[in-house]
Amino acid sequence: MTTFARGTDTLTRDALTVLQPGFTGTTAPDWLLRRLGEGLASVGLFGRNIASPAQLAALTAQLRAEREDVLVAIDEEGGDVTRLEVHTGSSFPGNHALGAVDDTGLTRDVARELGRRLAACGVNLNWAPSADVNSDPGNPVIGVRSFGADPALVARHTAAYVTGLQSAGVAACTKHFPGHGDTAVDSHHALPRIDAGTRMLHSRDLAPFRAAVAAGTKAVMSAHILVPALDPDRPATLSRTVLTDLLRGELGHTGPIVTDGMEMRAVADAYGIERGSVLAVAAGADAICVGGGLADDETVRRLRDALVAAVRAGELPEERLADAADRVRALARWTSGAARGTRDVAGDDTVGLRAARRALRATARDPFVPLAAPPYVAALTPVANIAVGDETPWGVAAELCRLLPGTGTGGFTGTDAGGAALAAAGSRRVVAVVRDEHRHPWMAAALDTLLAARPDTVVVEMGVPEAAPRGALHLATHGAARVCGLAAAEVIAGVPVRGRA
Repeated sequence: MTTFARGTDTLTRDALTVLQPGFTGTTAPDWLLRRLGEGLASVGLFGRNIASPAQLAALTAQLRAEREDVLVAIDEEGGDVTRLEVHTGSSFPGNHALGAVDDTGLTRDVARELGRRLAACGVNLNWAPSADVNSDPGNPVIGVRSFGADPALVARHTAAYVTGLQSAGVAACTKHFPGHGDTAVDSHHALPRIDAGTRMLHSRDLAPFRAAVAAGTKAVMSAHILVPALDPDRPATLSRTVLTDLLRGELGHTGPIVTDGMEMRAVADAYGIERGSVLAVAAGADAICVGGGLADDETVRRLRDALVAAVRAGELPEERLADAADRVRALARWTSGAARGTRDVAGDDTVGLRAARRALRATARDPFVPLAAPPYVAALTPVANIAVGDETPWGVAAELCRLLPGTGTGGFTGTDAGGAALAAAGSRRVVAVVRDEHRHPWMAAALDTLLAARPDTVVVEMGVPEAAPRGALHLATHGAARVCGLAAAEVIAGVPVRGRA
């Protein structure tokens, strides 16, 4: 049991307990350890905190030396959004690839292995899976993070993912309630609005969350989105109608409700992080996620003091804060017991690559002859969405360089990307790598230029494959994870793989 610092009263401890802050560096700073001693129950990890599995295990051990039952959370979706493998790319395809295969057993196995690796490093709460139905193909922030556009498919794979992850002793936090898929705005930058009616919301967006709750998801994360059919005045994270009446009352979720990052502009611009956090807890949220952008002791102090002041001013019922803190502590107890019960979970080091291979879709104009000579890989590179980050490598260049030594590479963007890529490629065969061609007119124009001059170009689409296949060979990977790039490179280079369809 944790012994709290003397002088830390119950109200202050409860206020600290509902916070899930981040920090900078690869070791725990003194201020964070001190806050754990005062009642802080959760810590959020990001790519900046992780150098290797061994280092991460040492970091989580450092945290547990201060508080044995601490919740160590991470945003590890696999696929495009990885923190565990932020510097190399993920060993697991993301949701869209798993949805393309549509084998719930495979999804469960992938999630179980991902959970096993997290648990081995001391992580016990994963802000995943994304249960959003990607109903708007132009969605700038969900895309391949979704299992797909069909609510029934998304629901069954969400349930399978939750089951697999939690069988490894890692709590799932299904997101982004009540569904971020039908948006054309990234809530990191502004407040998205979904104008669907209640019937559509229930049949489409809420179906995966019902499945997640039925599968026993330990936590659910709210979305910073405005859904006027549910609440015309406040975004979901701050809405009692959405969090308490709908998620708790109608869907029956009993575990913690975790907010998306409170420093995201969809909430912070209109309410500020202090007021936003008070309103979120009052609405029914139990844990305040912060730390992606604000990662210091001052942020923790500001949020703690705002919650305490709101209780003392009568703006936040003390019993609501106590209830939120109790839910967080109950989850911490579950993870402690689950960790003891899953220490002998068998590993499956190849399941991610097997899944990526199965997700690959090839369309060839004529029978494709694998490349024997090193090509030139032209990556038509869009701006990365903030959830993915700029630091995670993607594409097929690294794997083709390994399989076909001498492969040339370059990144291109903007109106002259096609011409610049042709000039850089010279006489070498071109492999054009794109990501969501349908969302970027400049990218489509660059492919037009490349294919007009070099019709033998190989096109690898690593986003949502909405645009029509084209090129001598078109490979849709359904995501940009490292294993997705490897699966595509194997086909381009003609690497024989047992069981390839």
